[in-house]
Amino acid sequence: MECSWKAVLLLVCASLGVQYTAIRTLRDALPEPCQGAFNCHTRQPRGNSQPGGQRFSSQWANPNAKECMHHKIRCIRCFECRRLPNATYVDNDSRWRAACEDSWLPVESLQKHILLFATTRSGSSFAGQLLNQHPGLFYVFEPLYHVQQAFTNTSSRLRRTLDRRSLLGAYRDLLLNLYACDLRFMENYIRPEPQQHVTGAFFRRSSSHALCTPPVCPSGGEAADGGLPDESWCPKSCGALNLTLASASCLSKGHVAIKTVRVPEIGDLRTLIEDPRLDLKVIHLVRDPRAILASRMMAFPEQFRAWKIWNATRRQPRYVDLSQITRTCKDMAASAETGRQRPAWLRGRYLLVRYEDLAFNPEDKASEIYRFLGLKEDSRVWSWIARNTVNSGACSPSEWNYRYSTTRDSRATAESWRLRLDYDIVKTLQNLCSDTLALLGYKQAHSL
Repeated sequence: MECSWKAVLLLVCASLGVQYTAIRTLRDALPEPCQGAFNCHTRQPRGNSQPGGQRFSSQWANPNAKECMHHKIRCIRCFECRRLPNATYVDNDSRWRAACEDSWLPVESLQKHILLFATTRSGSSFAGQLLNQHPGLFYVFEPLYHVQQAFTNTSSRLRRTLDRRSLLGAYRDLLLNLYACDLRFMENYIRPEPQQHVTGAFFRRSSSHALCTPPVCPSGGEAADGGLPDESWCPKSCGALNLTLASASCLSKGHVAIKTVRVPEIGDLRTLIEDPRLDLKVIHLVRDPRAILASRMMAFPEQFRAWKIWNATRRQPRYVDLSQITRTCKDMAASAETGRQRPAWLRGRYLLVRYEDLAFNPEDKASEIYRFLGLKEDSRVWSWIARNTVNSGACSPSEWNYRYSTTRDSRATAESWRLRLDYDIVKTLQNLCSDTLALLGYKQAHSL
């Protein structure tokens, strides 16, 4: 009995020792306050939030710029103070309270994180350029493409073990790192693997002004300002992309915007939206499913060969795949319904935009988007709208430029599905997506 009592006491002492060590380790791992060793950015007083302005001190003259980049997450923690007004703090650590009650907040507390959330062929390239034109935004076009490709190109045995949850987790992980301006994190997914943080395989780099202008591309300023639609000009003019310079360019901008068509539902982003290190706002771009299908048939003829045969012959092939467009409708409806219900985690952080409304009234909808984001409108956005909402015929006829072109007669594009789809396909689609059409305010067509 005495031996048993001693064994129990020994186990209790060991357990207390392990817990004490874990607590000390956790406390030591906490980031330092925002004005710590990595305070390399200029600060602004509370309330001084001129959108689009230069908020960071020069990265080029700072020998610790590289360290600042990697440890930027230290200052982002102060979001907790701003997100919880009236001094309701997440923890009682006096270090955080002192940092956040200081009359000068870190610049990261003013930074906005923006996600353009859409589906394939919903007009997201066009909508994304409304963000890309703003000089205070660092815009990245579809970075999750590299994650999807990396997962797809793995061995078939490994791919079978990867489920939807794993892929979404990788998506969220990359988004979080990109919002912290760590573009070198993408090296985990870009193929071929970058050498010395330099890559020539960055997907659609030309869609981002920041990646094709100084300091990332010293010779790219004039071409980017000219609004050239050719997707090849940036790699030709700028050479391979230096991801370290790209990260520094991101840090020099006031805000970060990312476009993606690879996340199925808004609920999949909840952990990011609730993350206290981010100030994330989501623009949910939707489009008439009939227009989405017509655009996919034109842009991806091989994948939609059965649909094209159906459209040409007016006879539905047995092997036509209805599941993809059905899933698109369900995902759009689920996300829109979540936004309509306004749950606490999404309230004030979600804006639904119909592509058709944007196409018919680009200036008004652009103003609404910028008001939602809390950003000052810029004349370059209006200039781009004036140049790119009426197709002048200047675009290259190549398949690449047609597929992703943002120069168009936007009003004609919004209703072009009526001229492209056979009515039998329209009726089938309306039956499959009736709930989605009703929820998003699209009328059933009884003739073309």
